Amino acid sequence: MAGKILLEVITPDRLVVREEVDMVVATGIEGEFGVLPNHAPLLCLLQIGEGRYKKDGKTEYMAIIGGVVEVFENKMTILADAAELAREIDLKRAMEARERAIKRLRQREKIDVARAEAALRRAMVRLKVAQRAGLIESILPESISE
Repeated sequence: MAGKILLEVITPDRLVVREEVDMVVATGIEGEFGVLPNHAPLLCLLQIGEGRYKKDGKTEYMAIIGGVVEVFENKMTILADAAELAREIDLKRAMEARERAIKRLRQREKIDVARAEAALRRAMVRLKVAQRAGLIESILPESISE
């Protein structure tokens, strides 16, 4: 495993990824960070965000919905609340979730705003990951305050 990192992405439901990879990028609570082989030990909280890893020159994208990451001795373990590889994302469901969240946010006085904003962030990260992976062309922005 010289020059590689063992990446494991685990959710309460399943093992999403277990592969030896060249590098990993994830979104921590203080921003995006990268991990290469022989990285110093690290423990970090993750926010809803994009993740990606490179293996043999090919980049794979994933949506990571919060959790924690540990890096130790060329192994990176992500314990995520939820995670999906780009090819697993249900685009129709993500678009519908985005539209529902935007509609709820327009009715601020009748809803739990924090919950609706979190739903919107989850939907948007799924769509952004699908776009980066080339599964959709673009995400059309829509104003919430209309």
